[in-house]
Amino acid sequence: MKVVTLCGSMRFFEEMQNIAVELETKHDYCVITPIGGSKKDMSSAAIEKLSEAHYRKIDIADAVYIVNIGGYIGEAVRKEIRYARLHNKEVIFHEAD
Repeated sequence: MKVVTLCGSMRFFEEMQNIAVELETKHDYCVITPIGGSKKDMSSAAIEKLSEAHYRKIDIADAVYIVNIGGYIGEAVRKEIRYARLHNKEVIFHEAD
């Protein structure tokens, strides 16, 4: 069973949850998902802790699964892709380039 960390814009959070279920039930993946919700009421320290935790999720995964609906990949996800590649993680895209 391959362990994957989902990466994508929080605008796709609901879709990411559905994708996680599909990956686990139909593709034999163990999926690590990001924590969703609004960050507008969070302190910058709390946001930084969430970011650090997400990168640790990438560290423990075999691959990152990029949720790029409509081809959208924001700057934060681009950084996660670079990080994953730098650490020899497989990068899987939900939608083909």
